[in-house]
Amino acid sequence: MGEKNNVEKIKKRRTLGQTQFIAVGFFVLIMTGTLLLMLPFSSRDRQSMDFLGALFTATSASCVTGLVVADTWTQWSLFGQIVIITMIQIGGLGFITIGVYVSILLRRRIGLKMRGLMQESTSALNIGGIVRLAKKIIVGTAIFEGGGALLLSIRFIPQYGFFRGVFYSVFHAISAFCNAGFDLMGHEQPYNSLSAYYDDWLVNLVIMSLIIIGGIGFVVWDDLSKKKLNVRKYLLQTKIVLLTTGVLVFGGAGIFYLLEKDLLMADMSVSGKILSSLFSSVTARTAGFNSIDTGALSDGSKFLTMILMFIGGSPGSTAGGIKTTTIVVLFLFVNSSIRRTYGVNVFGRRLDEEAVKQASSVLTINLFLALFVSLVIMGVQHLPLSDTLFETFSAIGTAGMTTGVTRDLVPLSKFLIILLMYCGRIGSMSFALSFTQQKRITRVQNPLESISVG
Repeated sequence: MGEKNNVEKIKKRRTLGQTQFIAVGFFVLIMTGTLLLMLPFSSRDRQSMDFLGALFTATSASCVTGLVVADTWTQWSLFGQIVIITMIQIGGLGFITIGVYVSILLRRRIGLKMRGLMQESTSALNIGGIVRLAKKIIVGTAIFEGGGALLLSIRFIPQYGFFRGVFYSVFHAISAFCNAGFDLMGHEQPYNSLSAYYDDWLVNLVIMSLIIIGGIGFVVWDDLSKKKLNVRKYLLQTKIVLLTTGVLVFGGAGIFYLLEKDLLMADMSVSGKILSSLFSSVTARTAGFNSIDTGALSDGSKFLTMILMFIGGSPGSTAGGIKTTTIVVLFLFVNSSIRRTYGVNVFGRRLDEEAVKQASSVLTINLFLALFVSLVIMGVQHLPLSDTLFETFSAIGTAGMTTGVTRDLVPLSKFLIILLMYCGRIGSMSFALSFTQQKRITRVQNPLESISVG
């Protein structure tokens, strides 16, 4: 009997928890992509990419970041570009969601374990209706990406011809919706992103719309599809996400305009300045595209971009960052502490204390990781403080924006950025929990003693 119990305990230890399963799944996706990108015919010049370069690109694509050590169009062949956009799609939607949908198509039973993984992957509030949510995610993604590609083709087909124009439209629609930031505009000038379209309203509005839709989160999608314009019945998460997204987009655009209208955007028309400011605000929230030269931004604009990259999108979305709900919870907690109110309240509801603890942990872990890696990189390469912080905040927030130092990183710095991108996509908190999930939680507490704080 005792031997049977020991066997069961060993089996239990070997079973991966939900966060561990997701972490391992992304690792497998990254390594598969790395091997494919190392194939000679993945590169335009038919020369195999070195392991670290391929690993960096595969991690950036799978973790929908957008940081690159080589220009996507210049370096990769059509096959390599297809591998990259496939990893972006899988990484953006999550392999769990795609797996559940394939099981639905094959009429296989979705077990409780798979439903739990789906809930963890999408940050769904309840496990009930999770299969229906998977269908909505896949169908909604097809509609939004397809619509975006159709609109982009109006501009790209006349410029590049039918087949190339269609491919460009599909590639950039997927990259924008998944908040990845990979582009194929290097045929004009490497690392130029969408600078050639800084005053093109069609391209800008389509890309911005896809970024925002992909970044608000699948739970918000589901809530909006059920309740339409009945705002009063929205979930608390939906209200917080929509309000915060609006404030960050338009507030950020207003500050960008004030900071750059007489500097980087001095020679633009008023229309170009407004559009560039909006695009800079939207893309900074983990999308990775740029319509103006990021490296030429003023210090104030770089600092604002770092803040937006660090916050990122919303839970259960294609975006990264600490998430909009995290920053709102912390602001509400501080406000509650100052006003000495009981509990953290918003929109007539009181937040669970666990949400405050988790928000504090996420902020602390992400900030510590970004600052620690920044110190190491500056110690190894002696790069400027602003450029180094910009790079690490971009990586941990899976934003993909850079001042131009990515391709100058030495191997150790590249590996650390890879680690930040990985943690940023699966969630730094989830990554930390993956090491402690199987630990036994003790109910015994140490004696209480007070300390001074603040």
